[in-house]
Amino acid sequence: MADPVFNAAPFNPVPDHVRRAASVRLLILDVDGVLTDGSLTYGADGEVTKTFNVLDGLGIELLQKTGVQVAIISARKSPVVVRRAADLKIAHVYQGTHDKRIAFAEVLALTGLSAPECAYIGDDVIDLPLLRKVGFAVTVPSGHPEVQHRAHYVTGANGGRGAVREVCDLIMRAQNTYDTALAPYFA
Repeated sequence: MADPVFNAAPFNPVPDHVRRAASVRLLILDVDGVLTDGSLTYGADGEVTKTFNVLDGLGIELLQKTGVQVAIISARKSPVVVRRAADLKIAHVYQGTHDKRIAFAEVLALTGLSAPECAYIGDDVIDLPLLRKVGFAVTVPSGHPEVQHRAHYVTGANGGRGAVREVCDLIMRAQNTYDTALAPYFA
């Protein structure tokens, strides 16, 4: 009988999610439940407000400085998202897109990238078509069970509470750009 040790697959010390993060050239973000905690606050005049996390914002800025592009694809429309994206210099913003595959195809055409070079962070079943296409599928702890089951990585932080920053840091560490990105803050 063959010794099972010699027939085993070779040991790979790099976790799958880190290997996937190393290949990311475009990070695509859902908004509600990812960039925000998913709450929608309605004012007396009907205006909907959202709250964004500053840690996520700086993570996005640092990641973009390393050459990784960032895009937003959201099913809901909100002028607040346009403002936040402008503040963070996110060039590709798609809102009101219930079939997110359409926006995804457009951003791939504009960037010249392929699906395996993309990461996507989503939290609900509307995000499954993209999560199943990208090279690095991510969700948050409150993500729908069907999404968590199909994600390559579930963040420790919640949506709107640092989950995006966690993924930005993970990508930079996997690509060995983290120390360089943070160097100006240690000078």
